[in-house]
Amino acid sequence: MHSGTKQVDQARRDHHGSHRHLIAEPSLPGDASPGKVDAVVVPTIRHPRWLQHAARLAAYLECPLVSLNSKYWSNVTDVLSIVPRAVELAAVFIEDARRLNLPDFATDALLRRSPFSRSTDLSAKRNLGLVLARVAGWRHIVFLDDDIKVGAPQEVARAAALLDIYDAVGMRIGGYPDNSVVCHAYRVTGGRQESFVGGGALVVQTIRNVSFFPNVYNEDWFYLLGEKELRSLAVTGTVAQRPYDPFDRAVRARDQEFGDVLAEGIYWLLDERSVDGWMAAADRRHWERFLAQRKNFIEHVRYRVRKFPGISRPEREAMESSLRAALGRLSLITPDFCVAYLHAWMDDRIRWEKHLDGLSHHTPELGDALKYLVKRGGPALLSEYRYR
Repeated sequence: MHSGTKQVDQARRDHHGSHRHLIAEPSLPGDASPGKVDAVVVPTIRHPRWLQHAARLAAYLECPLVSLNSKYWSNVTDVLSIVPRAVELAAVFIEDARRLNLPDFATDALLRRSPFSRSTDLSAKRNLGLVLARVAGWRHIVFLDDDIKVGAPQEVARAAALLDIYDAVGMRIGGYPDNSVVCHAYRVTGGRQESFVGGGALVVQTIRNVSFFPNVYNEDWFYLLGEKELRSLAVTGTVAQRPYDPFDRAVRARDQEFGDVLAEGIYWLLDERSVDGWMAAADRRHWERFLAQRKNFIEHVRYRVRKFPGISRPEREAMESSLRAALGRLSLITPDFCVAYLHAWMDDRIRWEKHLDGLSHHTPELGDALKYLVKRGGPALLSEYRYR
């Protein structure tokens, strides 16, 4: 067999380049009634000008815009000059995620004692959006990343109409592909790699679903999981992600690796349709096999990077540096730790459900609902603004 064919076969044995078959793709008639959206929730660390697309979407949907800000250049004062006065706005600055009215997750505690701890607050912001939805009585909310451009806002309303059937509806990500660093390198070198539904453009039903976003890379893939199979999930419409350089910092690949391993390992089992459900199959033996496959796959991508034509020397060096960083982090991941994390995640699902049950205060006033975002007796949020 030709060596190139062997390499392709090796990649297919060790990596699933697509999980699209797990998602329903319903066809909607052109005259289908739009669904109601109760809020657009945007976690952001960028300058408020990045909120312009989200503000236009909220104006079209006639719903509030919730901007969850952190980092010093993402100040809420400037949000006022960006968001039209016709849009009801909650712009909240989060100085310290530990102040937020969120449970003490077992998965967080486990990662803090490991090399895989994370300082990002993206998951906390998305969970805060779910808390606000519970308190305000919102049934349908849109999670939208600040680097996502919605070209046709009516498609978001059409996606919301599907929430009578599905727990979540994602938008197809056009523009720059939404993948991990390792998968970007695989695609750049000609590998078959598709994007999956993600939290960057996701319409969710908040009443039936009590899932949460753990603080790990691919947190949105975990949000979409049930205990045995993927929750009812559909995709429709298209949005565009702004381009960025995934290889600009090797640390990006290092920080993604643990979450990428967990998510790809779980969705591998979903692809295989394990009889007793993915959780029962995600035992130590599975992770032993999958970690070996992951190492083989990244080594295969490194081989492709070295051999693939059309990549400049600086690009090649940046890609190889990122892949080495991923391999270094991979070497620290053990089968036992993967199993322990999933057990902690299962405990956290129960913890999250109890937390939401304690928040059933439905208040129609957004200003009043914002008071529930911080822990009782704790300091208030640094800043907030709201107006119609």
